[in-house]
Amino acid sequence: MQYTNDQMAEIDILIRFNLQSTQQGIKVHSRANQEQIDAVQRLFDKGLVTAIDGGYLTDLGRKAAEHAQALLLMLTPHQQSMAS
Repeated sequence: MQYTNDQMAEIDILIRFNLQSTQQGIKVHSRANQEQIDAVQRLFDKGLVTAIDGGYLTDLGRKAAEHAQALLLMLTPHQQSMAS
């Protein structure tokens, strides 16, 4: 199974949320690209964010963002220290 472009766009939005604070949301402005606008709308429709232009994460959205950010961290290449 492969991720769809829509799912990747939604994940891209989820990884932008700051999980260190529940008081900080995001706003996708009308000048953002259409892919981002549509992704946030879908996240809102799924109950993951509180507003059609972003807002805050819901409880379910926070879990999704935690998983998305954890996966990104796991897949990010790490610098290996060079032993001399």
